[in-house]
Amino acid sequence: MSLLVVGLSHRSAPVSVLERAALSADAQVKLVQDTVAAEPATEAAVLATCNRIELYADVDKFHAGVAELSTLLAQHSGVGLEELTPYLYVHYEDRAVHHLFSVACGLDSMVVGEGQILGQIKDALAKAQDQHSAGRLLNDLFQQALRVGKRAHSETGIDRAGQSLVTFGLEQLAAGGDVRTWAAGRRALVIGAGSMSSLAAATLARAGVAEIVVANRTFERAERLAGILTEGDDTSAAARAVRMDDVAAELTRADVVVSCTGATGLVLTAQAVAQAVEGRTTGRPVADSGPADAPAAPIAAGPPTGAGTDENCPLDLAAVQGATGFSVLGEAAVAGLDAATLEQHAAWVDNGTVDRRERTAPEADAELITALAATVATVGRVPERRRPEPVAGFARPAPSLFLLDLAMPRDIDAAVHRLAGVRLVDIESLAEASADAPMAADVDQVRRIVSDEVAAFGAAQRAAHITPTVVALRTMAADVVAGEIARLDGRLPDLDERQRGEIRQAVHRVVDKLLHAPTVRVKQLAAEPGGAGYADALRTLFDLDPETVAAVSRAGDSTDEKDRPA
Repeated sequence: MSLLVVGLSHRSAPVSVLERAALSADAQVKLVQDTVAAEPATEAAVLATCNRIELYADVDKFHAGVAELSTLLAQHSGVGLEELTPYLYVHYEDRAVHHLFSVACGLDSMVVGEGQILGQIKDALAKAQDQHSAGRLLNDLFQQALRVGKRAHSETGIDRAGQSLVTFGLEQLAAGGDVRTWAAGRRALVIGAGSMSSLAAATLARAGVAEIVVANRTFERAERLAGILTEGDDTSAAARAVRMDDVAAELTRADVVVSCTGATGLVLTAQAVAQAVEGRTTGRPVADSGPADAPAAPIAAGPPTGAGTDENCPLDLAAVQGATGFSVLGEAAVAGLDAATLEQHAAWVDNGTVDRRERTAPEADAELITALAATVATVGRVPERRRPEPVAGFARPAPSLFLLDLAMPRDIDAAVHRLAGVRLVDIESLAEASADAPMAADVDQVRRIVSDEVAAFGAAQRAAHITPTVVALRTMAADVVAGEIARLDGRLPDLDERQRGEIRQAVHRVVDKLLHAPTVRVKQLAAEPGGAGYADALRTLFDLDPETVAAVSRAGDSTDEKDRPA
């Protein structure tokens, strides 16, 4: 059997795909169950975080395993296999081990060096153990990954390069300024009471916010988190819990909002945020924000777009005119268009149906259309842009409401990026910002640790693979000795007990000495790359019963499970 991982992450897939592929807790359980029920796999575990979904399995066939795991990921994520496949990565055997160890050290995280991934790996292992889907390989792998991650953080300065996603997000909200200075005296609303929300609440409290309001669908969990924050000795922030029905009213009073729930739909629509901003400026009560799928509120007013009304325009001019800062000539206006519609739009621009006050220089138009056409040729459509284009003479007001969305799928409508007076940082924003983040010098040292640990893990696994064969060989030898001693007792019944003991010890010493050097050497050879064949050689040379070897292996797995730490 061999280790295989199939997955996707922020490095391989856009956030929009990760968001759609996100697995609920129930879906993760079902995915693991279906994986171990599939023919190629005997063990399985899922590592699902806000920026990665990975399925680990012990498989007996590589190609069949890749096909089966990819299909199962597509089925349980709800994203079609054909659409999902371009974003999937596959790691096998040592490369799979190297990948998980790198993940555990924070080298593959959106924020390099962050330590929260260790808790997520521990949770993934615990869930697999609860479902009895983690056998010897995955138990050894994930526990070793936890040790490697802890070693990286204790022996290097990777913590100086890394930070939690929460801290990084708050730094982005503070626009690179000091988070404590930015947060001091503000009022915060935390939506959700899970591990990420709890970390956000604690971080805000330590940063010096004046008040933290916790909202959660289970009110008791919100109360529990608020109580923990209130009892903390290192903060002076007041904390209280509210029900989800009170979020709209609290949104009007909050300065900072952090949301990280397990909801499958939007928790905050653009309309709800727009109404909250209006309530902050007018002091009027916030109206009912309506259901999550309600249309977004009109965007704050800005300069007119000067759009024409020619019937050949492929755009929804009413919608474009209502979107502040969006030029009918710009990329934001044509986001999502296919090649044919983009060509129609280009012809409409060339025909001069737009108010010339809106028009840029013809050469600029040509350059824009050429760039967009090249994009369409590559990805099939013009990619969506959530942020408005800069508009001459129109400066966005300084934000008065700051929102951090750490959920996957997203909790806060991406259209909030367009609202004046609001700054939204979400997973996509963090991915863009982290791409330019400096790498610490300690990263190279962590990479060396990972490489060493991968080699050690591989050697240990190869050595462990031959152990059942060695045990079966020694068991067979002991049985031969016992049989010969019994035969000797029958032939020499007059021997006293002391003589029998001396003969028995002499025979055992001879057998042990004959087997010692070969068994020690075969374990050493088996630990080296390509040493898997030595177990087969032993079984063939000594005519060992394969079922006896398998029984020893099963007994070892049973002992490992019983003695495994919680």
